[in-house]
Amino acid sequence: MQPIRRILVAVKDPAARALPAVNKAAQIAKGLGAQLTLFHDIAAPLYAEAWAARNIDPRSWQREVLTARRERLEKLATRVRKHGIDVDVAADWDFPPYEAIVRKAQRINADLVVVENHHGTGRHPARWLLSYTDWELLRLCPLPVLLVKNRRMYHRPRVLAAIDPIHRQAKATNLDRQILRAGAQFVSALHGELHALHVFSSSLPVIAAMPDGPLIDIVDGHDEAERAARRALERAVDGFEVKRSHCHLAEGRAQDVIPRTAKRERCAIVAMGVVSRSGLKRFFIGHTAEYVMDAVNADILVVKPASFESRVPRTGRGVQVLTMPVLPG
Repeated sequence: MQPIRRILVAVKDPAARALPAVNKAAQIAKGLGAQLTLFHDIAAPLYAEAWAARNIDPRSWQREVLTARRERLEKLATRVRKHGIDVDVAADWDFPPYEAIVRKAQRINADLVVVENHHGTGRHPARWLLSYTDWELLRLCPLPVLLVKNRRMYHRPRVLAAIDPIHRQAKATNLDRQILRAGAQFVSALHGELHALHVFSSSLPVIAAMPDGPLIDIVDGHDEAERAARRALERAVDGFEVKRSHCHLAEGRAQDVIPRTAKRERCAIVAMGVVSRSGLKRFFIGHTAEYVMDAVNADILVVKPASFESRVPRTGRGVQVLTMPVLPG
């Protein structure tokens, strides 16, 4: 992952009372000396019949809405600038929102996208479940994405880098280092601690076909698998400031171990990588990553392989104009 010099913050509602994505992005930008762009996408569809009935000039109305949204963003930017952060604002008519965010991030050469969980950060029982917009953004964005899932500001945060140095999931060989580099940048900016987690599974024992067949020392096989996993973890973190006590090795399923470790270590951010499933041209987020992202209460930093290319068109779609359906009778 390259150094973070420009951060795009996707602001869903500039008039919202609480904007944790903006606040946390400002913390990161301040620590890294990065530039911040507050971006709001206006994706609501407009109905042609409403314009005609009210005798409204569509272009004038669009300009008025765009100006009003930019003014709200500018008020947010003014507050952030008081902390010595370089901030600009942008608003566009474009749809769907996840494509608009990717387009804007690529247009300004952003290094990081920060977005708030679209289900919000309140007390609703399903508040952690990611929305369709979140999934599509994580799937399509070639840049690292920080998904903000709670309002707690960072205070010397612990960043858990979930890596797979044995690459049993056929990950790109450099993805683990990108995850660790991303975590290290956040730790440097926020004066936190970098933790690394490797979840391994030992091979299942082979049972002899005949009752008098040779016995297999299952314990030795398990111990050897654990030693190999530990060596792989130590090699992966070599060159990064990760204390031995912050290297976590656990056997089990990643979808169970990662949320449990993040909670036990009180981690504020979980950094993880996602790759495309083998044999499929379209990019998918794997089942393990999907489960972890929904289960973890901490913020999620998603990193993609350097070879990933976004399929989002560079040209914006503009205003979505619809015609109201004609009902029978």
